[in-house]
Amino acid sequence: MDVQQLTFLIVGLSFALYIGIAIWARAGSTNEFYVAGGGVPPILNGMATAADWMSAASFISMAGLISFMGYDGAVYLMGWTGGYVLLALCLAPYLRKFGKFTVPDFIGDRYYSQTARSVAVICAIFICFTYVAGQMRGVGVVFSRFLEVDIVSGVLIGMAIVFFYTVLGGMKGITYTQVAQYCVMIFAYLVPAIFISLMLTGHVLPQTGFGATLADGSNIYLLHKLDQISLELGFAEYTSGSKSTIDVFFITFALMVGTAGLPHVIVRFFTVPKVRDARKSAGWALLFIAVLYTTAPSLAAFARTNMIDTINGPDMQGTTYEQAPAWIKNWEKTGLIEWDDKNQDGKMFYAGDERNEMNIDRDIMVLANPEIANLPGWVIALVAAGGVAAALSTSAGLLLVISTSVSHDLLKRNLMPSISERGELGYARLAAAIAILIAGWFGINPPAFVAQVVAFAFGLAASSFFPAIIMGIFSKRMNSIGAVSGMVTGIVFTASYIVFFKFISPELNNQESWWFGISPEGIGTLGMLINFSIAFTVAHFTPAAPAEVQQMVERIRYPKSEITA
Repeated sequence: MDVQQLTFLIVGLSFALYIGIAIWARAGSTNEFYVAGGGVPPILNGMATAADWMSAASFISMAGLISFMGYDGAVYLMGWTGGYVLLALCLAPYLRKFGKFTVPDFIGDRYYSQTARSVAVICAIFICFTYVAGQMRGVGVVFSRFLEVDIVSGVLIGMAIVFFYTVLGGMKGITYTQVAQYCVMIFAYLVPAIFISLMLTGHVLPQTGFGATLADGSNIYLLHKLDQISLELGFAEYTSGSKSTIDVFFITFALMVGTAGLPHVIVRFFTVPKVRDARKSAGWALLFIAVLYTTAPSLAAFARTNMIDTINGPDMQGTTYEQAPAWIKNWEKTGLIEWDDKNQDGKMFYAGDERNEMNIDRDIMVLANPEIANLPGWVIALVAAGGVAAALSTSAGLLLVISTSVSHDLLKRNLMPSISERGELGYARLAAAIAILIAGWFGINPPAFVAQVVAFAFGLAASSFFPAIIMGIFSKRMNSIGAVSGMVTGIVFTASYIVFFKFISPELNNQESWWFGISPEGIGTLGMLINFSIAFTVAHFTPAAPAEVQQMVERIRYPKSEITA
């Protein structure tokens, strides 16, 4: 079978598996729809959390970013990984102890305010739609190449699959589907990495191959070769950074605290039976996440080495289009690779200066990696299935947050308190269906490449939810007026900064024009600081939280005995 047939087979089998699990685990109550009945074992919840959190940005785009940016791309690796540690240690056990369904539920009750709840709902929907745009873009990229359909059709197929198991199964169906998706995803990520590590360095483990010498007998270290050819071709050294220190810090911190404020990840800690199970599932998730994240830098270096060699040839003089490897022509059909023969010599040449004739979308690097390395067709098809699994797993979690925010937080807890459980479940499914349609539109018309869109979502979460949650847990005095003022100011500032530099005046999107040298990807950190400052200032001049709320915060932080509710 050729690659396309293998892709149809493997992706089709994975879809059948996901749909079968959704039918088996369909939700019959709001408790099952929102938090899977609160009975998911810690190890399975850890696996589902890892799949939920490792989105298309992690699977498809992160290694591509590192491959193109080198050292500068490490900010994404450090920020996302560090953020999960922060979430596991500082937030997960306390939120589970609180025992609510959603983040807006926590904020509404902790800050004793329907206004706070409504603001949190708006923030959750805004963040999730920004995030899901990147996921649907990832689905479109995968399908456009491997199923040879256009990106619009690819997004529509992904929408149909997500619609089925999100609307039918809710959190229960999503949880067990994500366990299967993690297995598909991690197998698809590791197999080509191990193959290519053996080919390039002779090491089975990609993590050790990353720092090893090449297996061609040259006795040159892989990273030394990348530094050498990068300088020859007009790029910066692969192992040196060009970003300012302040921007590196702000991007890393925005991704870190944004992770700890993402509603679709936080809700996963409500699906386990006990508080101690939340801690255990956080530990398991961190282990499962580490498998992919320690492999990503190796995969990025392998992909860049092979890409430069196949485009420019072993003598670094370029390759004629007729002799170009098949992967270039395959991806050229998708529009994600373009060749402009500037000097009319019939040769393709990839460089970092005026000699460059290639425009390569960084989102293709992980997906194209097996083709670049001439791996077997079944490996190429497996990577396609992994990319789809990564995008769909996170899309489902995000769409469920949007659904529950509308049906539970906005309707049941605010506008329609007398609604029946059956009616609430119906509104949840309707909201999920509408959210999928909107998400599909964003996938067809994405504002940027996958990881960049996701970075914006993390910045929005950092500037809105993270301060409100942290203050809600660790500051007994913080009141509703301060929290709401902080959330609104933080997210409006961050969103305005991103929109201005990315959409209104993209020509000013450079280090000289940024405030304090902070890029739009890192502005969430400043938004977070503004949120904290406004919240504490307003709270200082207004009455403290009621005594019963302060006692509730005390119980969350220092429980006399663990409760299972």
